Amino acid sequence: MIRFWKHRMQTGILTENTQQDPSIRSLRKEIRDRIKKHFAGSLAIRMVDSGSCNACEAECNALSNPYYDLERLGIYFVASPRHADVLLLSGLMTFNMTPHLLDAYQQMPEPRWVITLGDCPAMAAPFEKTYAINAPADQHLPIAHHIPGCPPSPEEILRGLLAFLQKQ
Repeated sequence: MIRFWKHRMQTGILTENTQQDPSIRSLRKEIRDRIKKHFAGSLAIRMVDSGSCNACEAECNALSNPYYDLERLGIYFVASPRHADVLLLSGLMTFNMTPHLLDAYQQMPEPRWVITLGDCPAMAAPFEKTYAINAPADQHLPIAHHIPGCPPSPEEILRGLLAFLQKQ
């Protein structure tokens, strides 16, 4: 047991990525600085899936892993629209989800912004307009920023959030 702890103390922490991409490091620093400046240190995001394949949601889940670690940057996903600064919309706007999405938007406190994620809300995805689809989203909500991709990678989502923060 003593040998184990001796080795552990000599090697140090091995869970941190020492080879982390310098561009991601600078991206994280700029996001953190802008959130401190414009949102008093924390940006609350309410994510709404209005009819997607869940690929965008999986990429957003990856943002919570230790490599990207959104919470360290001051970005939090919240459960209630009443606590949110930003509504992050993914997926096609389906007929059944439209009233719920508009209700969530109305419950958000002012000032409020909508960011669309992926190609589906902009109807750039491989879906045709049918009776069940109310897309594109900009016909129903004021879109502040769009993050393109099908699905966008976590790094593209971070770059999109930074682009949104630079507009503020």
